[in-house]
Amino acid sequence: MPGLNLTRAEAVERSATLTVSHYDVALDLTTSEKTFSSTTTVTFSAREGSSSFIDAVTHKVHRVTLNGVELDPAAVSDGVRIQLPDLAAENELRVEADSYFMNTGEGLHRFVDPVDGEVYLYTQFEVPDSRRMFAVFEQPDQKATFTFHVTAPAHWDVISNSPTPAPEAAADGTATWHFEPTLRMSSYITALIAGPYASVRSELTSSDGRTIPLGVFARKSLMEFMNAEDVFEVTRQGFEFYEAQFGVPYPFPKYDQLFVPEFNAGAMENAGAVTFLESYVFRTKPTASMVEARAMTVLHELAHMWFGDLVTMRWWNDLWLNESFATFMSALAAVENTRYTGSWTSFALGQKVNAYRADQLPSTHPVTANITDLEDVLVNFDAITYGKGASVLRQLVAWVGQEEFMAGIRSYFAKHAWGNTELPDLMVELEAASGRDLTAWTEKWLETAGVNTFTPAVEVDDDGAITSFSILQTAVAEHPVLRPHRAAVGFYNLAAGGEDAGKLVRTHRIELDVDGAVTEVPELVGLQRPALILLNDDDLAYAKIRLDAHSLATATAHLKDIKDSLPRTLVASAAWDAMRDGETPARGFVDLVLNNVATESESSVISGLLRQLATTIQFYVAADAKAAAGVATADRLWELASAAGAGSDAQLQFLKAFATFAQSPGQLATAAALLDGSRTLDGLAINQDLRWDLLVSLAAGGAIDASAVDAELERDSTQNGTLLATEAKAAIPTADAKAATWESVVVRGDLANAAARAAITGFNRVWNTSLLEPYVATYFGAIQELWEEKGYETSSKVIVGLFPSHIVAQSTIDAADTFLARLGADHPALRRLILENRDGVVRALRARTADA
Repeated sequence: MPGLNLTRAEAVERSATLTVSHYDVALDLTTSEKTFSSTTTVTFSAREGSSSFIDAVTHKVHRVTLNGVELDPAAVSDGVRIQLPDLAAENELRVEADSYFMNTGEGLHRFVDPVDGEVYLYTQFEVPDSRRMFAVFEQPDQKATFTFHVTAPAHWDVISNSPTPAPEAAADGTATWHFEPTLRMSSYITALIAGPYASVRSELTSSDGRTIPLGVFARKSLMEFMNAEDVFEVTRQGFEFYEAQFGVPYPFPKYDQLFVPEFNAGAMENAGAVTFLESYVFRTKPTASMVEARAMTVLHELAHMWFGDLVTMRWWNDLWLNESFATFMSALAAVENTRYTGSWTSFALGQKVNAYRADQLPSTHPVTANITDLEDVLVNFDAITYGKGASVLRQLVAWVGQEEFMAGIRSYFAKHAWGNTELPDLMVELEAASGRDLTAWTEKWLETAGVNTFTPAVEVDDDGAITSFSILQTAVAEHPVLRPHRAAVGFYNLAAGGEDAGKLVRTHRIELDVDGAVTEVPELVGLQRPALILLNDDDLAYAKIRLDAHSLATATAHLKDIKDSLPRTLVASAAWDAMRDGETPARGFVDLVLNNVATESESSVISGLLRQLATTIQFYVAADAKAAAGVATADRLWELASAAGAGSDAQLQFLKAFATFAQSPGQLATAAALLDGSRTLDGLAINQDLRWDLLVSLAAGGAIDASAVDAELERDSTQNGTLLATEAKAAIPTADAKAATWESVVVRGDLANAAARAAITGFNRVWNTSLLEPYVATYFGAIQELWEEKGYETSSKVIVGLFPSHIVAQSTIDAADTFLARLGADHPALRRLILENRDGVVRALRARTADA
């Protein structure tokens, strides 16, 4: 990111120098297809006689006027910053510039719908990209009010943080929208979404009696697939829950939710104008887990309206708290006030598993990472920021009590509304509400890295009675801290009769504090050893768990018989962790999943287990057994799909997974027969999305060529079809197809981010990894230049996506080491990306050795 970085020291100095008051921003979106006109007038106070700068990533700066004096744009602007000399106590700055439309999902993104040729725009400003649309003091503690004036085609809808006004007619079929000033906010949560979006409107009454207008928006060609009522239902439930818990009415005048194309993230919490990944608009029948994921994202972004938007971090080192809080609250709200009462199970197999993975990488960092500049923010925006932080907050709630925690949160909002805070501001309120000194807790949980492991130590007498029970806590040498945990221990036994006959049910539970290397549990002495002992029952603690030998045998035989979804998931996760750590064979985990997934009742658990199954076969099964394991898995998944209930969620998931694994001639013939309709499954329609699943499978298996992909694209010439066609062509197992993909993604680099992601996915979808071996040296020869020339969003997707992870060999590790030695101390963010992916190969080699 040459020239685009901003250090924390610079931000602190700038805030000591000046305080911004208001921005007036006039945008003309009709000037060209490449650029737009941006005129910013900003009023701010400053230390008289001081100098500073304003951020403005521009194509061309036409005029800079400071306090009535024109400055030479060539002298004060470098295309990234504008220098501001000799400031007065009160200042007015006017910047007239042209800025670029983007196709990378940063700044003001421009998209042309292939269905009807309509243009759609939206902004994405987190972390540092409002400066791509207007001149701005780009740091979260410089809160201000914003007035936007937007000129656009008259038939468009224009949405921002304030309610949309009636447009004023302008020249040549255009109009101008003059928005009311926003409430006080950070620049990264301002927003502009413009285009011929279709919408559905509704409203709700907030806790203070105001009518809050609601809107759900999508492209015209997608709106028929948008289940707006489902989104509204979850939104209303979230409003009700959060207003009651936080003690503060919804702070903004309206709440729009916009589903936008080519989005890089899941969603973004722009104040009153939240943007979402368009994949949450389901063109065909979705799995229940996909619908739940959308609901969780809706609740996550809504929580940000209070935690992040109303009260905002002072600097990006507290970004984790924004994201962790929203992640924790979305799961809590789902469980307590929606139909998604199993969301802690989804959290355990999703966010928490991802956090454990990230926390075992060489790049792991404390939850409160030291963020020295914007590059640090980008690489620390990870599973520790979301999943570990949320897990730690759940641990804190268990530690201090939920009522006490929420009382502290209410005091925090009341004291800091519309301001900026740091972590101690929150901890003070939680300590006051709970009566607990959280200093040591903060130090061990938030300021250290790594995940602990719990192992049971159980002794029994000849009659099976427990004579000694303790919990052993360990840590890896690199991060040796042992932490205090609030955890539960569950005893599970097979029910002999009644409605639970044959089920493994919890018969005893104890909740306790686990601290230090050994925690004795005398309360369990004298009880009969159960069939299964589950440490961290209810998943309160953030720790990996191991099963004792007796419990492991029970779990292997009876995982599907565990009555409730959360303990089933925790047992399966224990098996996953042990396999990834090289303690148990990968094919044992494959058997565990395939033997139990058919009876799983939670859609999110099925999808999570199938993801883990795919990773295990791709990376962790011994090299000489990988092909046979993949074929056997595809056969088994076809059996499961055929046996599943007609039209069931499980049937759909098993078929999609079969398409992912299909590779033998017989399996590819089955996929082709499903595609042409000569073979069917009862209750399952092969809709357009399933057609693409099957077609990409056939392409990866070498059963079709590019002409067949083009024929399917004619049938589905939508954005989704275009991306899937790109993936399918990249998956064709020929040297020419791989070379063409590499050329477009790396050499020319001319694809929009969404298309590049699709091409990378297809490039890596290979059964014969020898096709990728020639690209190991090419990759390490290209990535430094790519990093230095492209923005983070573009370069990181390519660098992570094309890392030769599929070449699980010492030679890949050696190539990475050679590159890292050459890189030296330059580009620490790039170094981190390579170290993380190198570690994945090291882990895969270790797991393959254990499997062999």
